[in-house]
Amino acid sequence: MEGSERENGGQLSSMDSESRWVFQDDEDDEEASAIGYGEGDDENDDADGLLSPRNGTMDSDDDDNDNAEQRLIRTGPRIDSFDVEALEVPGAHRNDFEEITVGRKFLLAFQTLGIVFGDVGTSPLYTFSVMFSKAPVNGNEDVLGALSLVLYTLILVPLIKYVLIVLWANDDGEGGTFALYSLICRHAKVSLLPNQLPSDARISSFRLKVPSAELERSLKIKERLETSLTLKKLLLMLVLAGTSMVIADGVVTPAMSVTSAVGGLKVGVSGIKQDEVVMISVAFLVILFSVQKYGTSKVGIVVGPTLFVWFCSLAGIGIYNLLKYDTGVLRAFNPIHIYYFFKRNSTKAWYSLGGCLLCVTGSEAMFADLCYFSVRSVQLTFVFVVLPCLLLGYLGQAAYLMENHDDTTQAFFSSVPSGAFWPVLLISNIAALIASRTMTTATFSCIKQSTALGCFPRLKIVHTSRKFMGQIYIPVMNWFLLFFSLVLVCTISSIYEIGNAYGIAELGVMMMTTILVTLVMLLIWQINIIIVLSFACIFLGLELTFFSSVLWSVGDGSWIILLFAIVIFLIMYIWNYGSKLKYETEVKQKMSMDLLRQLGPNLGTVRAPGIGLLYNELAKGIPAIFGHFLTTLPAVHSMIIFVCIKYVPVPVVPQSERFLFRRVCPKSFHIFRCVARYGYKDVRKENHQTFEQLLIESIEKFIRREAQERSLESDGDDGDSDSEEEHSFSRVLIAPNGSVYSLGVPLLTEFRDASKSSAQASTSEEVKPESSSSPTLSDAEQSLEKELSFIRKAKESGVVYLLGHGDIRARKDSWFIKKLVINYFYAFLRKNCRRGIANLSVPHSHLIQVGMTYMV
Repeated sequence: MEGSERENGGQLSSMDSESRWVFQDDEDDEEASAIGYGEGDDENDDADGLLSPRNGTMDSDDDDNDNAEQRLIRTGPRIDSFDVEALEVPGAHRNDFEEITVGRKFLLAFQTLGIVFGDVGTSPLYTFSVMFSKAPVNGNEDVLGALSLVLYTLILVPLIKYVLIVLWANDDGEGGTFALYSLICRHAKVSLLPNQLPSDARISSFRLKVPSAELERSLKIKERLETSLTLKKLLLMLVLAGTSMVIADGVVTPAMSVTSAVGGLKVGVSGIKQDEVVMISVAFLVILFSVQKYGTSKVGIVVGPTLFVWFCSLAGIGIYNLLKYDTGVLRAFNPIHIYYFFKRNSTKAWYSLGGCLLCVTGSEAMFADLCYFSVRSVQLTFVFVVLPCLLLGYLGQAAYLMENHDDTTQAFFSSVPSGAFWPVLLISNIAALIASRTMTTATFSCIKQSTALGCFPRLKIVHTSRKFMGQIYIPVMNWFLLFFSLVLVCTISSIYEIGNAYGIAELGVMMMTTILVTLVMLLIWQINIIIVLSFACIFLGLELTFFSSVLWSVGDGSWIILLFAIVIFLIMYIWNYGSKLKYETEVKQKMSMDLLRQLGPNLGTVRAPGIGLLYNELAKGIPAIFGHFLTTLPAVHSMIIFVCIKYVPVPVVPQSERFLFRRVCPKSFHIFRCVARYGYKDVRKENHQTFEQLLIESIEKFIRREAQERSLESDGDDGDSDSEEEHSFSRVLIAPNGSVYSLGVPLLTEFRDASKSSAQASTSEEVKPESSSSPTLSDAEQSLEKELSFIRKAKESGVVYLLGHGDIRARKDSWFIKKLVINYFYAFLRKNCRRGIANLSVPHSHLIQVGMTYMV
């Protein structure tokens, strides 16, 4: 199915909205003209062989038969809204941002400081301590070498890689590994879930940039990705691995930040022991995750000024220590000291790289938390506030250590002037609590993205801000992260071991981001290959070097976080695998259109007044669960709408483009298809009354548009309607490449004859036989008003939600591993995840549920 679809750009959509043309062999004319009002062969619903804007040739499912005479035919009255915009209902929820005033920009800047940079801002608390635990100080050259490593790591990773490059790879303001994956899926068909529609590319927020023919490299990469199932799976596994590391980062960040900040009590109070530090840390973590539900906006306004005071304190302490101890540490900006550091310490220096990496923890949060703020706000805040304060803070610590080689255990708190110790300790603990939220909010964002794209079980998502739609809270994940953070603090009490686990999680995310951004550079940005190779080699080489250091020390207890990431990866992969298998099975077992037509307008049963919304996951075809409803229930509703809630690889779908409609079977059947499209950043807050109102008003607009296009089409064919020779009437189309095609135009009479033969006495509507001549304008208006009146009466009779729960089971002859994954793991996840209908808060009295099991 996926292979039969072709991308059609904006150039095509304008032409296609006026008429639809099918490219067929001559012997298929009769079959094509007998489609009538229905969907025809659903396998080709949206792959109708439209003109391709790339080279003027034709895309068709019959490409293999090159010798047959082929021509374009017009599919007449098969009207749908897959090529037109649906009506925007007044009062419906819109996803547009409000105008941001100067005052709000000021508040947004404080929120940016508190939410995005809390993690990297608290890194001076533990970076030097962990580094020198691996490579003890034996002289001033060691201090200068370690400082030079930290300075250039800060410049290379957060500044050059993330602020100047990676932030621009956002997906319409959305960051993170899944945003990169969505961006790639939008430019190449690499998604493994085969529910894409060509009409998805016409969403205004899609912003598709078709690779130009001049850049052969980009086209070859695109073609290679689309044709190789192995590469598609590899790309998905990289994305899932990166996301699992983000979630693992959300566990270890609170543990590391809070434990290191509370550990400062050992400097101020000599009687404090490590067990007491752990108990206080546990209490702080419980408080931290308990206030998470109040949202990013509310907490960000409160903690923003606190982080500003913290960064000012870092800069102030740094300047004080530089002036008091040794301004000679400024020599560390000469990278030659890195060489001397490794020459003096060799293997120990390599071990210390894991500690050096901690100075850039939270860099990924700048990208993952991008959905909350703008690119410019993150860039300007980092360059003009965060980076200068961090550099001064590290320079000050190094200046202190130049004269105090033995105080490396608590390097930061030891370097604080005695008069400012307690205020700084208080501010540092508050800053650590804030920093813990940074990766937690990034985790929520990544989980929402992965859920929307079919790679994570559905969970309850609470939107905490009416002004900023990206600010969310996921209760289950919040307590899940708290539990494992407490386990980590209680089992690995040493900040050195936690720091190594921190490095594993952080580097896993960084490496996946580097690979995906490299692919974005090649496929979408299409920039010079030298720049792409330089980016990949420099940053991937640097991250692999760091990763080799932390991985060597994995046996000290940090393996727990690696095991946690593997478990999350398996959960995501099993969910994606099961969902893909279930969808493919439903596609194979969908009902035949011929069978549905044979049943007649009554569908072989009684049509009761009302509207039935049959929820299913199929974007095309009649779901097999509908046949189950027909054989299980004594009656079905007089109007049936197949509703598919579908997420597309864009952040936001405008409300005016939310619904796609198509008529299924002749008009007397009163069956429609509706695809409700959402972006992975969209807020689904509608209650069922609002959803019903939006759906009915949109379908009325679709029917009016359908009648209008039929009227215009019949007016154009009036002069030839009495002749039997119009079936062979032809026109000539000259394609851009010089090819000549014959255009045969089937008349509306064919479709009226086809529909007339299937029209029977129905409880839903009495259809009058139509003459072979074109209907008058009054007849068309009367037919339109009659159908609209029928819809309104059906709405007054009530709307019932028909939920078909399709489960899958592995066949008896399947492999043992497949049985284990599908029958137990996937079944457990599906049973305990949130149902898709939960967002509409439908009363139980309006629900009818039927289960069905597919053997896969």
